[in-house]
Amino acid sequence: MDFDIDRLDGLCQTIGRTPLVPLRRLFPDSPFSVFGKLELMNPGGSAKDRPALFILREAIRTGDIRHDTTIIESSSGNMAVSLAQLCLILGLRFICVVDPRTTDSHLKLIRCLHGEIERVEHPDPVSGDYLLARIRRVKQLQQQIGNCYWTNQYGNPNNYLSHYHTTMPEILESLPRVDYLFCGVSSCGTIRGCAERLKDSRLDTQIVAVDALGSVIFGGTKGARQFPGLGAALSPPISRKELIDRVVYVSERECIEGCRELVRTESIVAGASSGGIIAAIKAMQADIPAGAVCVAILPDRGDRYLDTVYDEEWVRQHVSGA
Repeated sequence: MDFDIDRLDGLCQTIGRTPLVPLRRLFPDSPFSVFGKLELMNPGGSAKDRPALFILREAIRTGDIRHDTTIIESSSGNMAVSLAQLCLILGLRFICVVDPRTTDSHLKLIRCLHGEIERVEHPDPVSGDYLLARIRRVKQLQQQIGNCYWTNQYGNPNNYLSHYHTTMPEILESLPRVDYLFCGVSSCGTIRGCAERLKDSRLDTQIVAVDALGSVIFGGTKGARQFPGLGAALSPPISRKELIDRVVYVSERECIEGCRELVRTESIVAGASSGGIIAAIKAMQADIPAGAVCVAILPDRGDRYLDTVYDEEWVRQHVSGA
């Protein structure tokens, strides 16, 4: 038996249309302007609400998801929260595969939203990374459960299409032009969707990918990463490197400093990825011409990082150079 796609109403209708705010206090003397796209204002607290909704809606429309289908995803946190929220509305069972880097706050939110958690305790023995171990566990669950649907944020085109059809059009509606777009990368859905929309609109916007030191998405040297949601241990199948004009790598220390400066100047409490994006803009500011309009996509809320990014003791213990 199918179920009505119209069940994706109510809270689902509040996804998107997030504020775009000037960050004048953060860049008070800069000859260029910076606007922050507050994806943290989505009901699930992150930009992942958009692909979660788009992926589920399309899978329901095509019949890949029915009333008795189990939804499975591998996530470091935010995608799991978004899917748990929507699956609860739809009455669908949701299982998320996580690893030890997922914050306690994310885990509590997933459980609060009736999501089930499968935790991978050990990294992939060959690569030494948790992501591949998580994906392997997802595939095991698919075989065990049978009637299930893997949303596969790293390979599902509806991830980036959600941003193509919503995020970038919202930005272009609000600003006369966008000269620079700064976007963090992990699954690469946001940056691909936004970049393709800009290219298809024949705009000359410079696309700046903000990646974590230790990430291999753009050929970087693999290394340990403390913060989930920025960088990846593999180059996602949906990424299109030719769309990117520049890659800026940021350290964990820079992510922390960017977050705290964002709070101090703008009273915006954002997650680690947002801090990295702020750090990238500051690293590039000498190269940004006067009068340029910059947009920074701030992916998620910072209250999920109160025990890490915003905790002095945690930073001293876990971040080099602290």
